[in-house]
Amino acid sequence: MEILTKPRVVVGLGSCGIAAGAAKTYDRLSAIKAAGIIDFELSKTSCVGMCYKEPLVEIHDERGWVMYGDMTEDRIQEILNRHIVQKETIEEFAVSTKSLNGSEDAFFEGQVRIALRNCGHIDPESLEQAEKHEAYQAIRSILTTKKSSADVIQTVLDSGLRGRGGGGFPTGLKWRFAAQSEGDEKYIICNADEGDPGAFMDRSLLEGDPHAVLEGMMIGGYSIGASTGVIYCRAEYPLAIKRLNIAIAQAKAKGYLGENVFGQSDFSFDIYVKEGAGAFVCGEETALIASIEGQRGMPRKRPPFPALSGLWQKPTNINNVETWANIPWIINHGAAAYAAYGTEKSKGTKVFALTGKILHGGLVEVPMGITINEIIFKLGGGIQNGKKFKAVQLGGPSGGCIPAELGNTPVDYDSVNATGAIMGSGGMVVMDESTCMIDLAKFFLHFTQDESCGKCTFCRIGTKRMLEILERITEGKGEPDDIQKLETLAYQIKNNSLCGLGQTAPNPVLTTLKYFRHEYEAHIFDKKCPAKVCKPLLHYSIDAEKCTGCTVCAKKCPVDAINGDRKQTHIINQAICIQCGECYTVCKFEAVMVD
Repeated sequence: MEILTKPRVVVGLGSCGIAAGAAKTYDRLSAIKAAGIIDFELSKTSCVGMCYKEPLVEIHDERGWVMYGDMTEDRIQEILNRHIVQKETIEEFAVSTKSLNGSEDAFFEGQVRIALRNCGHIDPESLEQAEKHEAYQAIRSILTTKKSSADVIQTVLDSGLRGRGGGGFPTGLKWRFAAQSEGDEKYIICNADEGDPGAFMDRSLLEGDPHAVLEGMMIGGYSIGASTGVIYCRAEYPLAIKRLNIAIAQAKAKGYLGENVFGQSDFSFDIYVKEGAGAFVCGEETALIASIEGQRGMPRKRPPFPALSGLWQKPTNINNVETWANIPWIINHGAAAYAAYGTEKSKGTKVFALTGKILHGGLVEVPMGITINEIIFKLGGGIQNGKKFKAVQLGGPSGGCIPAELGNTPVDYDSVNATGAIMGSGGMVVMDESTCMIDLAKFFLHFTQDESCGKCTFCRIGTKRMLEILERITEGKGEPDDIQKLETLAYQIKNNSLCGLGQTAPNPVLTTLKYFRHEYEAHIFDKKCPAKVCKPLLHYSIDAEKCTGCTVCAKKCPVDAINGDRKQTHIINQAICIQCGECYTVCKFEAVMVD
């Protein structure tokens, strides 16, 4: 047990915390410390995953530790006074505690943190702290024991680790292909081009434990015979890029990167960061390679696969951030320890970003095979505002919508694929009864249509035609044969597009048609939106029994469609109403009805 000479205060400074005001809280703590008002140590960490309670502040003292949520700058001094000076635990704001007897918050129960093992527990800009948590032990062990590259690859194969970027291809097998390819030079690439709406797993990992990713790439480089690694990270992740560059500089200074790693080895390996411009299509590995080479990010036909001809036409292995972060743990703890988690065909753990209408939005890491319902209702706390769970979008724009009735589906590659969705990189967008599934499908299709590189006719034009049909349906102009048109176009695009973007772009439409066809039919035939989202299909009226004649709705109506004297029942002129919903929003008496 660590002996504390004085209380230690730790502030979570991931992007989510900073956005919630954690940087201001940290500055306030620095001022309190400098003024000598309270004596304590001050340090920082990254996101621990509990994004819904940011800013988060931990206080460690002789009693153990307590994590407090919602620690804004105007609240922190009172918390310090009560906790450190008065020795009081403030239950109102405590979200996780670890007393000398030991207890943990329910948010972390059910999680198994392997990829996220150090996130929120170390200062990501401190190599010393990372090394206290096993950083670079795995690669050092491999080199000092002169373990063969074949043995390392076999360990990864035996672990059952599959690529966490979405495809789920066996990682060890991918490495073996690259290792067997002949070439005077080979490359390792980390795909950090995370572009799915609602996904932030890679960003949090890079911000929270960059050394784990670097070490994983080093082990991969040793295994396939590469001497250079490239981290392709979108420029919209400035904090991740900053911490990556700090970690690379620290590793180089200690001799962990560069010529003759650790100063006693004939293994040399270097890493640099390549910033991407935020094109979603560059998440596809051949488009990513083109972008690194300075070309326009567009996919090419395969074969040859990157393992044979990748970056600069040399054998190349590409894995995503989460995959690389798992590698050192597997080497340190053994393949069997990793394979003990998960299912027969989906081993280990998976990181998910919980967003949407969920109560506890954030980042969780769970064993493969846990059900959707367990993630949403146990770890995620259920649905906001007591509403009903309707569906979850899994796999981002390339994934699909899984309805609430399939909530007991195990989260593993085969089970998820059977629903029509895909695992993807781990974005999990939760929807409630107020979500229009056609509007949602339109949102994701608009995203993929906008992000299409334009190389394929089916992807470039087909997604545009599908989007036009969806727009027409949500505007109340749907036609009886639109559903058939959508399905026909969807399969043509899936079967004829060159890369994964086009091949999966129709998934949100196909899965919503599969599970929520009745909503399409209501929009097209009844001209109704069951979720009351699509404004052109809504009808507003005023309940005479509830209307008090306060005139607020009439004053707020932008087109003067509401008539009535003060203290008299008001009426909406349907010929003028533009269905903006302003009257519904401002009415305090629930007199405005919408159907």
